[in-house]
Amino acid sequence: MNRSSIQSHLSSYRNSSFLLFRQRFALSFLLVAIAITTGFCQQPSRADQLNDEQIIEFYQRAQGSGLTEMQIEQAAMSQGYTLTDIAKMRQRMAKIKQQSNRTGQLSTDTLSSRSQQGTLSQRPLSSYDSLNLLRRDTVRRPNIFGASLFKGTSLTFEPNLRIATPRNYVVGPDDELMVEIYGNSTESFRLRVSPEGSVRMLNLAPIFVSGITIEQAEQRIVGRLRQAYQGLNRPNSGTYASVTLGNIRSIRVTMVGEVVMPGTYTLSSLSTAFNALYLAGGPNPETGSFRDIQVIRNNRIIRTIDLYDYLLRADKKDDIRLLDQDVIRVNDYGVRVEIVGQVKRPAIYEVKTGETLKNVLSFAGGFTDRAYTFSLTLRRNTPRELRISTIAQEQLATFVPQSGDKYTIGEILNRYENRVQVTGAVMRPGDYALGDEITSVRSLINRAEGLRKDAFLNRATLYRERDNTDLEAIPFDVGRLMRNETEDIPLLRQDSVHIYSVRDLREPYYVSIEGAVNRPDTIPYVTNLTVTDLIALSGGFQEGATPTRIEVARRIREDTTKMTGSETVQIFQFSIDRELHLLPADARFLLKPFDVVYVRTSPRYELQQNVSVYGEVQHPGNYAIESRGERISDILKRVGGLKTGAFLPGARFSRRGTVIATDLGAILDNPRMSGNLLLEVGDSLYIPKLPETVSIQGAVLNPSTVSFTSGFHFRDYVTQAGGYTDNARQKRSYVVYANGLKDRTKRFLFFRHYPKIEPGSKVIVPFGPLTDDRRLSPGERIGLISVIGTMTVTLTTVIINLVRLF
Repeated sequence: MNRSSIQSHLSSYRNSSFLLFRQRFALSFLLVAIAITTGFCQQPSRADQLNDEQIIEFYQRAQGSGLTEMQIEQAAMSQGYTLTDIAKMRQRMAKIKQQSNRTGQLSTDTLSSRSQQGTLSQRPLSSYDSLNLLRRDTVRRPNIFGASLFKGTSLTFEPNLRIATPRNYVVGPDDELMVEIYGNSTESFRLRVSPEGSVRMLNLAPIFVSGITIEQAEQRIVGRLRQAYQGLNRPNSGTYASVTLGNIRSIRVTMVGEVVMPGTYTLSSLSTAFNALYLAGGPNPETGSFRDIQVIRNNRIIRTIDLYDYLLRADKKDDIRLLDQDVIRVNDYGVRVEIVGQVKRPAIYEVKTGETLKNVLSFAGGFTDRAYTFSLTLRRNTPRELRISTIAQEQLATFVPQSGDKYTIGEILNRYENRVQVTGAVMRPGDYALGDEITSVRSLINRAEGLRKDAFLNRATLYRERDNTDLEAIPFDVGRLMRNETEDIPLLRQDSVHIYSVRDLREPYYVSIEGAVNRPDTIPYVTNLTVTDLIALSGGFQEGATPTRIEVARRIREDTTKMTGSETVQIFQFSIDRELHLLPADARFLLKPFDVVYVRTSPRYELQQNVSVYGEVQHPGNYAIESRGERISDILKRVGGLKTGAFLPGARFSRRGTVIATDLGAILDNPRMSGNLLLEVGDSLYIPKLPETVSIQGAVLNPSTVSFTSGFHFRDYVTQAGGYTDNARQKRSYVVYANGLKDRTKRFLFFRHYPKIEPGSKVIVPFGPLTDDRRLSPGERIGLISVIGTMTVTLTTVIINLVRLF
C-alpha cells in the first residue's frame, strides 16, 4: 500500500471517528436533557410527565442534531423508556400537530410532504444551442424532425413530486418511507433506507426493502409490524397500516453516444428517460438517431426508444422510469431523407428498416392542398454523382427510401382541365364545367339561365387559348345563334364567352340641374323623366327661384355637317308654378340624356346684406342695405343721429378690414361729393368720442402721447416730444387724423407750412439716413481746409500772372 492510500484511509478513519463522536455527544446531550426535564428516576410513567412544549422541543432538538427517528427511539429505550412510553409520545406529537395544523401555527409536520434530497443536475446552455442561435440568423439549414423537442426551455419533462406513490416504484438507499398506523392504535414512522437497503422500526429486526417495489416493501413492513400489532391490516382487527413514499433519493444516469452533452447526470428517482434526454440536450441533430435510443441496465438493453412515437402519436410507452446507474446510449442515425415542397412539415426524417416512402410522407403530415400528387421528384446520391428519378403515385406504398434521398413535391398548375367561362349580360355569369351538359356556346348560355334583357344581340366574343397560350378572339352573332339561325360553336377547355351589354357600348346617360334649387346635382338618366320630376329630385325650388324662366339645354345629336346655323345646343324654355305644374303645352316634354336644366334666380331677390355702425350714435348695430344705391350719408340718417360728445371728424369707415379715409362732416354737408361711397356688405362705420390727446411718433427724441392743447401748432407738439433727432426728415413730416386722412408739411421758397393739428391726430416725423459715417474727423477737416487753402492760393497766383501778361 502506498503512502497516498495510507493517508486516504487515515483521513477516512478520522472523519468517521469524528462523525461517530459528534453523534454520541448529541445523543448524550439529548438523554441528559430528557432526564433533567422529566425526572424519570422518580416517576413511574415518564411520557405522561412531559407537557406539549417539552415534547415539541425534544423532537426539534433531535431533528436538528441529525439523528434519525430510529436512533432517537433506540436511545430512549436504552435509558429505560418502554415501547408504551414511545407510543404515547408519538400519539401526543400527532395530536399536537393536528391541532397546530388547524390553527396554522406549527409547520414542523413533514410526514405528509415529499421533497427531493440532494442537488440535481441542471441543463446548461450548450455550445450546440449557442451555435443554433447564431445559425438562425445567418445560415438557413434543413430542419431535422424532432430536434426542436429538446431546444425549447418550456418543456423539461421534470417529474412531479406531488403525484401519488407509484406502485411500481423501486425502493433504494436514501429513500424515505412513511408508515402510518391508524385505527385502534395511532402511530407514524418516517423511515430512511440505509445504504445496506434496510429500515428499522421500534425494537424490531431490520427489514430489507432495497431493489423491490413500494408495494412489495409495504407487504414486508406490515408483516414485520404484526409482531407488535396483532392482526394488523386483517379484517376486523381494527388496526391498519399504509406505506407511502416520503422524501425521495437521487440517482445517477450516464448519457453516452451521439447526444449533445454526454456525461453523468444526477436525477430524481422519479425521473424518466425523456427527462434524462432533455438534460443532455437530446440526440445530436447532426449525427444522432431519434429512433434508436437504448436504455441499458446491468449491461442489458431493456428498452429501445423511438421518439417518433411520442412526436407523432403522443405515445409515451418508451418513457420508462430510470434506476440508479442506468445508461442511455444514442446510436448513430441510419437512413435519413429530406422532403421539401408541398407537404405540411418539410424536414429531414429518419427511416427505419421496413418503412416505405408512404410512411415518410405520413411523418411529414401528408400533402398540402396545393400539392402535385401525380408524381414526385427524387434526387439520389450515386457513387459518382446525383441522379434524378420520378416516382409515380402508385409507387409510394412500395418504394424504399435510401440515405441521402431528397424528395420534392411540386405545386399544381394554376389552370383548369375542364373550365369554361361566360361573362357579361347573362343571368348567371361565372365558371362552368365542360362536360356532357355543356359542350357548345348555346348550351353554356342556357346553363347560365340565358341572356339578360340588356344584352347586345348583334355581337359577342369567344376568347380561346391557342397552342402557344396566346388568346384568340372569335366574334359571333349571339342573337342569331340563340335563334338557331347559325351553327352552334363547340367549346374547348379554357374557353371564355363574353356577352356585351348595350350599356357597355354607349356613354353613361345622365341629366343635370343647376341654379336656384335646393340640391343641384347630376343624376342617372331614366326614361320618361320630366322637368318637374328632376326639380323634385333636386329638392324643389329655392326661395329666390323664378319658376317662370326654366331653361333646358340639349345637345344636338344629329349629324351637324349639313347644318347652316351657328347653334351648338338646343334651348327650351318653360314656365312652372311653385307647385311644379307644367303648362299644358309643355306637359309632354320629356328629358333626354345629357340635358341640363337651369333654374334662374329672381333679378331683385337677394339675401340681407348688413353693414355695422357703432360708437357714439343713437342706435348702434347692424343695418341691412336697403337698396343698391344706398350710401354712407343714408345710413347715418337711419342710426338716429349722433350722441353728445361724438367726434365726427374722427369717424372711421372700414371695408374688408381696411380703413378708408373719409371726411364724414363734409359728406353730411354735401352728400353728392365723391367720398360718399356706396355701401357694400361687411362695411363698418365707427363714430368715436372727442379724443383729448395727440401722438408724436418717429424721429423725435421722446416719442410720446400728450394732451391736445388749443392753439398749439405742429412744431409745439414736436417740442413737447423733445425736438427732432439728428437724422429727422423735417420736411417730410405729416399728420394722420383720427378719420384716416393725412396732411403733410408743405414748402414754398424758404417758407414751410406745417399741417393743422386736431384732437386725436398722430404727428409722424420720418427718419432719414444716418450721417455719422459721412461726417469727417477733425484731422480730415484740417486736411480738407488745407487743400482748399492751397488751391485758393494757387488759383489766385494764376489769375494775377494772367493779368500781368495782358
